[in-house]
Amino acid sequence: MSQKRKTKEEIVAEYLTGNYTYRELGLKYDIPFRSICDWVLEYQGRKPTWREKMKRKREKEKGVKEPELPNEVKLLQKELKKKQQLHNKLLEEIINIANKETGTDWKKKLGTKQ
Repeated sequence: MSQKRKTKEEIVAEYLTGNYTYRELGLKYDIPFRSICDWVLEYQGRKPTWREKMKRKREKEKGVKEPELPNEVKLLQKELKKKQQLHNKLLEEIINIANKETGTDWKKKLGTKQ
């Protein structure tokens, strides 16, 4: 086990004993207290994903919570995303076949005209 990993675990364990705050541990070990907070949340399995953070930020800015979508709608959104990805792959393959058949680069991007 690396020294860095061991230190993280020790710091998290020390916080969880309840004797120290994030800020106190940050000063003690010369580590930003937000890092310690993230480690503790990660250890507890409560660290929010980037998407959840952005959702909370939007809610905070607007002051209104976004309605929770039903599972059926979420499933349909996933299926639509898969369909779009397959469609894009199909178009890419068509372009590749056209490049081989005609010998012309169909994706060539022309720069600004002089």
